[in-house]
Formats: sequence, C-alpha cells, structure tokens
Amino acid sequence: MPAESAGQEAAPEGTALKRALTTPLLYFFILGDVLGAGVYVLVGQVAADAGGAVWVPLAVALLLALLTAASYAELATKYPRAGGASHYATRAFGPFAGFVAGFCMLAAGIVSVAALARGFGGDYLSAFVTLPVALVAVVFLALLALVNARGIKESTRANVVATVVEVGGLVVIVVLGAWLLLRGDGDVGRLTQLGTPEKGAAAAVLSGSVLAYYSFVGFETSVNVAEETRNPRRSYPRALFGALATAGAVYVLVGIAASAAVPTARLAESSGPLLEVVKEAGGVPTRLFSAIALVAVANGALLTGIMSSRLAYGMAKDGLLPAALTRVLPGRRTPWAAIAVTTLLAMLLALTGSVATLASTLVLLLLIVFLMVNTAVLVLRRDTGEADHFRAPTVLPVLGIASCVLLATQIEAEVWLRGLVIVAVGMVLGAVSAVRRGRRADDDARDHR
Repeated sequence: MPAESAGQEAAPEGTALKRALTTPLLYFFILGDVLGAGVYVLVGQVAADAGGAVWVPLAVALLLALLTAASYAELATKYPRAGGASHYATRAFGPFAGFVAGFCMLAAGIVSVAALARGFGGDYLSAFVTLPVALVAVVFLALLALVNARGIKESTRANVVATVVEVGGLVVIVVLGAWLLLRGDGDVGRLTQLGTPEKGAAAAVLSGSVLAYYSFVGFETSVNVAEETRNPRRSYPRALFGALATAGAVYVLVGIAASAAVPTARLAESSGPLLEVVKEAGGVPTRLFSAIALVAVANGALLTGIMSSRLAYGMAKDGLLPAALTRVLPGRRTPWAAIAVTTLLAMLLALTGSVATLASTLVLLLLIVFLMVNTAVLVLRRDTGEADHFRAPTVLPVLGIASCVLLATQIEAEVWLRGLVIVAVGMVLGAVSAVRRGRRADDDARDHR
C-alpha cells in the first residue's frame, strides 16, 4: 500500500471526498462567494465614513483581506480538509478555541443575512413599492427560509442565475460611470476627497475600510472545498489570490464610478447607492437596475442562510449545539430546525440594527476569527502537515494580526457591545461542550475497564 504524504492521515475507505475542482472552477467558486451583495448596499455608507474617494477604503480593504488570505492559503494547503477556521483553531489552541471560532463564523453568517434583509427593504425596493423596512425584512427572511427548506439543489440552481445577474449589474455601473466621464459629466475631483467634518483623512480611510471589508468576506468559506480540489498546493493559492484581485478591481472601478457620478452627500444618504449612478447616467431603466440589485441582495442572503443553517446543523450533530437543531424534514431531508432558529435570530437582529451596524458587527466577528487564523499559522509552523504546502512569508500573518487589531480599533462601542455579547454566548456554549466531552470521555474510560 503506498505511503501517505507527510502529516496526512489516511481517510477511511468510502469517506474521502472526490477531488474534482480544477483551478478555474475553484477560481469562479471563490469569485462568486466574494462578489456579492455587500457593495450594492454599502458604497453609500463607505462614502459617509470616508468622503468622496470611496475607492480608497475599497483598495485598502482588499490589501488587508489579502494578508489574511495568505494565512488561509497556507493552512488550506497544509490541511486540505473541510472545517476551515474551526479546524485550524482546534489544531493550534484546542477544542474550546475551535468551538469559539466555529460559533463566531455561525454568528457572522446570521448577522450578514440580517444586514442583507434590511438592505433588501431600502431604496432598491422603493423603485417598485414603498413599505416599512422592518416589515420587508421579516417577510423577506421568512421567504428565504422556505426556499432554503425546499432543498439545496433548488437553492444552488437559483444561485447560478443570480450570480450572473449580480456581476452583470456591477459591470453596468462601471460602464455607466465611464460613459458619464466621457461625455463630460460627473466630477473627478471627488475621487481625491478624503475625510469628513468629524474625521481626518487617515481616520476616515480606516473607518471606511471596516465597512468596505464586508464586501470582501466570503473567501474564508472556500477552505472547506480544498479537500475536493485536485491539486490544492498549486490550485488553491492561485484561485484565492486571483479571485480576490478580480473582485478588488471590480469594486475599485465601481467605487470610482459611484464617486465621480454622484455627489458624496447624496451617495451617503442612499440605501441603494448604485441606483443613484443609474439615475445620473440615464440610459438604463431604474426599475431594471433595481431588480438586478434586489436579485443580488436576495442571492447573497440565500447563500449565507444556507451556510449558516448547515453549520448550525453540523455543530449540533457533533454535540456542540442542542440536539434539536439536527431535526430534518422527512421528505426534503433539509435541516428545518436549524433553518428556523437561524432565521428567527436574523429577524431579531434585522429589527434591532441598521445595515451599517450589522455590517460592522459581522466584520468584528470575522476579525476575531481571522486573528485566530493568522495566529494559528505561526503556532502550527512546528507541524509539517501536507508535504510541499504553500508557505506564506512570516511577515504576512504578522501583518494580518496587526490588521485585525487595527480594524477592530475603528469599530464603534455599540457594535463592540453587540459583538462581545455574541462572543460571550459562544464561550459559555464552548465551556458546556467541553464539560460534556469530558464526561463522555470518563464514561468511555469506565466502559472499557
């Protein structure tokens, strides 16, 4: 029998996942995860925090995301198996840290769905009908839960179409922005305006980067398919960095188009900021673009809702969350209990926070996870892992740690309070889980005496 690679455990026969993803397929998988609804909703909020030069916080957020992406690239090629941040934290710091990392990822997903639900009820929907945002968010989340419960096949089919639509919408904005400038309209002077009456340029860029960071999240979930990639050592880093660079280029171009086309104050006041570009440029029906934006927001919420409910189901199946969350629909075999609970929590958050507050809360939770991942890279350097894995220069995870701390200092006290409550719940559940594991281990030891 052939020897296993250094540090790689042989998978039991029939349990190893099929390595089917090529580099191009993985690239598009990651790109589809990153290029999402965040930019449709948050460009205006970034303008409110940073000033007219929206593209600057977007570029800074890209660079900061690439630092942590380097750590993920090393760990995903060193341990190419599902589990992601929770698996890495467990290896580096033990099961309690792994549970907290997994719980923060779960909470971040629920918060993200809540933010997108509020974004759905904003100016894009107002192009068709004006309704209370809170009401729209609740109904929207209930409908998403029904689609989620219907089945994963139907949900992923809808995602393919929606991804094409949402990327097309961003391309439309870039083209309209270029058209505006070519015909002599717009104001390129806004592209260099950084700062607000309350903040200087540096503080404004950092504050805007916290929100812009939200637009790049999604790459961290791709580590779960490294086990299904044909040559993860070669393919994963290329696909990851290529997808992030592509998303960053698109976002920066969108930021330039929005800044040049629309006065900063108007952009900042809109919950459908890209719609303002369409109105300014003309040529594209506002209702058509609003429909595209609504599809993008709904698709992002659906994908994140699927991830959150399956993560909750998986953690419950492993005994880390209440066993009731493992209940599934008899016919559909979808985790209805996990879907119901994550949806109710998202509804609660959507009713108690603005889009900007929820987006910042999500970023805070992910910064905690990313801090653990960047630190885990350094701690796990003593372990060989997979032979010939990608190795990030040591300076990158160190800078990644510094970037997480820096961004965390820019998050408002209200968001910190909300985030710390969530983390505290995770730590309590983690402690309960550790006690249960200890009891099971003692019972097993007695049974074998």
